[in-house]
Amino acid sequence: MPPPLPPELPSILVVDDEIRSQEALRRTLEEDFEVFTASGADDAIAILEREWIQIVLCDQRMPGSSGVALLRQVRERWPEAVRIIISGYTDSEDIIAGINEAGIYQYLLKPWQPEQLLLALKSAAEMARLHAENQRLTLELRTAAPVLEKQVSHRRASVRQQFALDAVLRAPGSPMNAVCALVKKLAALDIPVLLTGESGTGKELLARALHYDSPRAGEAFVVENCGALPDQLLESELFGHKRGAFTGAFEDRVGLFKQADGGTMLLDEIGETSFAFQVKLLRALQEGEVRPVGAPRPIPVDARVIAATNRDLEAEVRAGRFREDLYYRLAALTIHVPPLRERTMDIPLIAQALVDETQAALGRRFEPLSAEVITCLQAWRWPGNVRELRNEVLRMIALADDERLSAAHLSPRVLRAGDAHEEPALSMLSGLDGDLKTRLEALEARIVKESLIRHRWNKTRAAKELGLSRVGLRSKLARYGLERD
Repeated sequence: MPPPLPPELPSILVVDDEIRSQEALRRTLEEDFEVFTASGADDAIAILEREWIQIVLCDQRMPGSSGVALLRQVRERWPEAVRIIISGYTDSEDIIAGINEAGIYQYLLKPWQPEQLLLALKSAAEMARLHAENQRLTLELRTAAPVLEKQVSHRRASVRQQFALDAVLRAPGSPMNAVCALVKKLAALDIPVLLTGESGTGKELLARALHYDSPRAGEAFVVENCGALPDQLLESELFGHKRGAFTGAFEDRVGLFKQADGGTMLLDEIGETSFAFQVKLLRALQEGEVRPVGAPRPIPVDARVIAATNRDLEAEVRAGRFREDLYYRLAALTIHVPPLRERTMDIPLIAQALVDETQAALGRRFEPLSAEVITCLQAWRWPGNVRELRNEVLRMIALADDERLSAAHLSPRVLRAGDAHEEPALSMLSGLDGDLKTRLEALEARIVKESLIRHRWNKTRAAKELGLSRVGLRSKLARYGLERD
């Protein structure tokens, strides 16, 4: 059971058979301590049984029982109390022999000086406070340990579920199904993997799936963007450094490779590294050890390395910009992540998931995405992939007036679903079949529908934008079957 909270002032029990000594000590201590006095061992024991005493200051020579004998009893029954003995006899063999047995914290000599005595007793009070605090914290941790262990276990399971392959959104027939099947096979194999694909396709998400589906899932997953730092800082980040290794190195730093020891290290944008750094990285991967900057010797590390890049590393090797030996060290097996435009069937799932994620964060509710919105999203080429799709979802949510997310709030380029490098009309015509008349009619139908979507199916505004009367617009709607249910 932990000791009770101490009083506002530290409590001290002065045990001395000489009344004058008791009074002198009381006057010296009463401003900084709550002082109790006793004339002998029996009185002291009685006070200890009813009061919370932090320090026992005891004279050695007393009738009936010596100070060492009393402090021996105190140690057995009240071990948390700090025991100090005071004596005028410097050669007392009893004190010297009893220091360890009675657990005496300090031995003071008479005549004592007030300043020295106060300094010693304040130090003893601080020791008593720290001891009591340590006891309480130990008990709290012991009590909380099962709860904390359960919380950590639940958190780990939640993280594994969040980044498992089942969390990679994909539709039946999606190219991502084959990618995920390959990731599933490779997760259990402790070999390096190279992830390639355009920026924003989800390479880091697949790297996390490789880690959390692997035997290393219980250890750290560490990410470093190799293209974001110059060589010296990147070397320090990955390998660590010793204090004073360079200007600004005020303390030792543990590198990310060491932090990932036993786990997985993702080297993102590996194609952006310099030739000089590639040499150091190759050695670290070959030897299974890293040398912190300024360290006299390397340290071993055991981290699975996954690399990711949006470059064609084979072309970089042929061009002499990437080391061939490092490429083969990183690419035991390569996984290519297809861009979003090659898996349009996944767009509705991903877009709706982004809506659900955002509305949960904002505490708002939105209706499921409409067919109009999905049609527009699937028609766009998404050069920025999932990152660009996320921005479009955020734009719709920011501009929404109610619970319905409207296609009218999409960016003009997404709404038109045109090619960014061609004239919109030419792009739209190139995707149509039939003779010229059929293509022009299909193009007209698209333009009319786009105008209606932009004006949220307000026919008066759409007709005005298109330079038509309401009767003329109604005629075209009937002709092209664009009447909205």
